[in-house]
Amino acid sequence: TQRLAAYIEAAGVPRSRIHVIGNFVNETPAAPVDRKAYDTPEDAPLAFSCGRLHPNKGFDVLLHALAAAPNAYAWIAGEGPLRDELRKLCRRLGLDGRVRFLGWRTNVNALLRTADLFVCPSRREPLGNIVLEAWAHGCPLLAADADGPSELMAHGKTGWLCRNEDAADMAHGIRTLLENRRLAAELAAAGRDKYFASFSRERILDQYEAFASAVAGC
Repeated sequence: TQRLAAYIEAAGVPRSRIHVIGNFVNETPAAPVDRKAYDTPEDAPLAFSCGRLHPNKGFDVLLHALAAAPNAYAWIAGEGPLRDELRKLCRRLGLDGRVRFLGWRTNVNALLRTADLFVCPSRREPLGNIVLEAWAHGCPLLAADADGPSELMAHGKTGWLCRNEDAADMAHGIRTLLENRRLAAELAAAGRDKYFASFSRERILDQYEAFASAVAGC
């Protein structure tokens, strides 16, 4: 990331010796999944999130935000040490009827094509590959402004940034994008354009080839 490059430069490495190359993600198209498989109404506003169930990922903040977005359903995919604690929090907040814990999933591309919104609530996220995945599959994106998402995204242009660890601000963003489908679609389209312009597999592999040629003196 550019932040890591700046850190290395501040430690004394000449900028001319630092190269930043981004990531690409799985771009394979996928059909949406059947919402009935996860007991979710077809017409329900649906937010999706995924990642390791760990304090860094901020799923507790997401659950508090969902409590203030009463019309939204949510799917959370992933496993980790906070699984039981998050399920208990879900029950305490009265969200059992609207939140589905999907466990570990390998079909993230299909889930992104099913959801109306992807939410990245991470407290700490140095890069955020999931931002790239949401962009690649045309899913509107909301993220807490951790380092990675705030470097990648332009608020109100390629996604929606909320304040880190601020459940009320996250809830506002969730309600805004689920209620204003035109805005959500515009952000998704701009994010997809940015991905394929700057982070696609073709673009990133070209950058690796250019890097290899440069350091080899070709």
